[in-house]
Amino acid sequence: MSEKKKNRITDAVVFIFLSFGAIFMVAPLLWMFSTSIKTREDVFALPPVWIPDTISFAKYSEIWSMGPLLSGISNSLIVAVSVTVIGTFTSSLAAFAFSKLHFNGKNKIFMMLFASVMIPYPVLMIPQFIMFSSVGWVDTLLPLIIPGFFGNIFMIFFLRQFLTSIPNSIIEAAKIDGCSYFQIFYKIIFPLIKPAVAAQLILWFMGIWNDYLGPILYLNSPEKQTLQLVIANFNASYAIQSDYPLIMAASVVALLPMLIVFIVFQKQIIESIAISGVKG
Repeated sequence: MSEKKKNRITDAVVFIFLSFGAIFMVAPLLWMFSTSIKTREDVFALPPVWIPDTISFAKYSEIWSMGPLLSGISNSLIVAVSVTVIGTFTSSLAAFAFSKLHFNGKNKIFMMLFASVMIPYPVLMIPQFIMFSSVGWVDTLLPLIIPGFFGNIFMIFFLRQFLTSIPNSIIEAAKIDGCSYFQIFYKIIFPLIKPAVAAQLILWFMGIWNDYLGPILYLNSPEKQTLQLVIANFNASYAIQSDYPLIMAASVVALLPMLIVFIVFQKQIIESIAISGVKG
């Protein structure tokens, strides 16, 4: 068998394998959308109905009056956008400092910072709640926003590793030209790490958007709740009534911002993977 024929067979096997994987990943999303446009009777039909005879988008208009969905989306956007934008900036600065600047104890500080990820969140949960409660931040969005302003250790670690592939000679040349460290960062370093930043930003945005534990600890008022709490309340209220089309319609709406973020940053994410693959 020729080498060319072997490559074709290998490509076909890989394509079939990836196609099956894609089906298993996409099928739950398609089922969620399919359920949102069904009647209650079609939800429990056997065999399962993927495309209902009667397609109804009534639940997509009904969800806005059945709970504080709009305020939930607004609160989630406020938290996710503010944290990811400012937190990404501070994380990038920290990664630049840990990878390219020289100061005493740099590696020790980084290792102590990275070691903090081994502390389970339940250990910090009660002390953090007491601290935020003492300053009157409970039932506000501030406990979900302010800690994120100081960066994300996983993003710092990833960007620090990414920055090791950038030659130090670029930094030295910029210094000779009279650039300050901040000018070096935003004129030279940040444009080079944009693909890596985009990849980390979308992962962080997804984590914040889907966060349930933090909001349920600090938010009590319905108008202050994030989208995930609103969806959970939908599930608690309407699952008993078997109104699954309503719950799935709300879930589809909750999924849309993440899809938009992925579509916007898709090119940068692919570039990040490509650059990481040929690094060194």
